Amino acid sequence: MDNAMKIVGSFVSGLQSIFMSLLGLGIVAGLLFGDVAMIGGVVDNITALVSELGNGGLVGLLVAIIIIHLLGDKK
Repeated sequence: MDNAMKIVGSFVSGLQSIFMSLLGLGIVAGLLFGDVAMIGGVVDNITALVSELGNGGLVGLLVAIIIIHLLGDKK
């Protein structure tokens, strides 16, 4: 059972790494080329998320801290 959990954890960690790389690529492509069909609105979505967290006050701050902790480096 422990081995299965390690395999699943490794798989999820790999997927997270891939998605974070794609997110970075989407941000750079969005800034360079504007809205592209495959990448459409990544920068707008991130701006909206930050705006909503800012409007949330203390709850938004707590959610931002949780997101940063979850996406932080696990070294």
